[in-house]
Amino acid sequence: MVTPTSAERAHQVQRMFTRITARYDLMNRVMTGGRDQAWRRETVKHLKLGDGSTHVLDLATGTGDLAFAVRERYPNARVSAFDFSEGILREGARKGAQRSDAQKYDWGVGDALNLPFPDATFDGVTNAFLLRNVVDLPQCLHELKRVTKPGGRVVCMEITHPQTPVFKQLFTLYFYKLVPIIGGIISGDYKAYAYLPNSLSKFPPARPLRDMFDAAGYHDSYFKLLALGTMAVHVGSV
Repeated sequence: MVTPTSAERAHQVQRMFTRITARYDLMNRVMTGGRDQAWRRETVKHLKLGDGSTHVLDLATGTGDLAFAVRERYPNARVSAFDFSEGILREGARKGAQRSDAQKYDWGVGDALNLPFPDATFDGVTNAFLLRNVVDLPQCLHELKRVTKPGGRVVCMEITHPQTPVFKQLFTLYFYKLVPIIGGIISGDYKAYAYLPNSLSKFPPARPLRDMFDAAGYHDSYFKLLALGTMAVHVGSV
C-alpha cells in the first residue's frame, strides 16, 4: 500500500470535510447523543477571558459552533473563525450571517501549520477536532502558541482514548465499527466516517498529549476529561 505524503493527506482531509458539510452538524449530534454543544460550552470556559474587549481565534471552525460558543460566553469578544476547508467554512459563515452578532465574526481560510497572522495576535485560541487531523502535531502546537499573546490560553477539544477497561472495549466497538455505518447512512460518505475513527489510532492519549504541550513551550498545561473519558479539553498557557 502506498502511504500518502503529508501534502496529499492534508488535501484528502480538506476535501473530505467539504464532502460531509451538509450533514456535519447532524452527525455531531447523533454521534455524541446531543452532548457536543455542552462540550463546546465547557471548552470555552477554559479560555478564562476577562470582561473587556478581546480577540479570539477559533481554528478548524468548521460550521462555526465553537466560535458561536465563544461569543455566548464572552460577549465582548471578537472571533476570527478560520478553517482549512473552504467548503465547510462557507457553511459556518452562512450560519454566522444569520446571527444577531454577525458583525463580530471574521471568516477565513487558514492552515494550522502556517497561520496567516503575526506573532501574539490573539488573546486566546480555541479549536475542536483539529489536532487529530493535522499532519504535524508539534508544528501545529507551536503555531497556536505563536499567534497567542503572552498570558493567553490555547484550548483544544478533542476525542481521546478512554482508559477504563470495559468501557474502552465498548467505545472501540462503537467508534470504529458503528460510527462509520451510521455516518455512511446519514452523510452518504462511508469513507469519511471510516477515516474519522481511524484518525484516533495514532493520536496520543490525553497525558502524552499534555506532555507535548509542555514540550512546545506552554506552561501550566492541563487536561480535563469529559464523556466518561472519551473527550478531553487540553489547555496550555502562553
